[in-house]
Amino acid sequence: MGKIFEQMQKQKNVKNNKHDSDKKNTRLAKRIAESGRASRRDAERLIQAGRVTVNGQIVLTPVFFVPDGWEVAVDGKPIVQEQETIIWKFHKPNGVITTKKDPQNRKTVFDFFDEKEWGRFLSVGRLDINSEGLLLFTNSGSLARKLELPSSGISRSYRVRMFGKLDNHIIDELENGISVNGIHYGPVRVIKYSQKPGASNFWVLITLCEGKNREIRKIMEHLGCSVNRLIRVAYGPFRLGNLPVGKSEKVPQRDVMKLLSELQSVCDDALAKH
Repeated sequence: MGKIFEQMQKQKNVKNNKHDSDKKNTRLAKRIAESGRASRRDAERLIQAGRVTVNGQIVLTPVFFVPDGWEVAVDGKPIVQEQETIIWKFHKPNGVITTKKDPQNRKTVFDFFDEKEWGRFLSVGRLDINSEGLLLFTNSGSLARKLELPSSGISRSYRVRMFGKLDNHIIDELENGISVNGIHYGPVRVIKYSQKPGASNFWVLITLCEGKNREIRKIMEHLGCSVNRLIRVAYGPFRLGNLPVGKSEKVPQRDVMKLLSELQSVCDDALAKH
């Protein structure tokens, strides 16, 4: 136990040394997430469970900064610090859940992949069990987090079939956001397709940047409409296109690098405002 606190004291000294420009200090949970071993939240749980070591010593707090060159291991297996960032597109079928393990043994999106072939990877956000369409995966935990954050300005677009009535003035008001049961949702852009005379269902294209839990379904239910099909067709610059249901494809590396550059620009702009 003494060695644990000795290491913690050492890392505090490293963190507080602003003149140490030769080393990059990264929060332990972030280092694990960047390796693709787990999400940052799951990494914090691994740390608190005593399953993470730094330079051979157990660390029990996520508030721990690790310099480059220090070895981090989970369950005795060292994580890989540097790796090429990869993004995959996947066409999620209806009736499949976005999680690695399900207590009810329902089919999950990860059942479609061989982890031995792909290595460790994470989903970017989620699609609920009754939703389908484009789901992104990446081996970079930090990238997954950036793509999920509303501050990154990444839009998501959905083709939505619904039952009910959606007047044009309501569509215009949604551009300014809406509050439902005390929860505020940001701007929602709705493009309504032509509706056949006498038809009870109609299609719309909805674009938003937040992606809160069941956001579209909750907003439309609040407006008196019932969503009966929801297909994500785009996530940022990536499109579902003609990707078959249940199939995946790797995003070209040039597109990945372009996205990383754009996200860095967003980060730089945010820092410049402070």
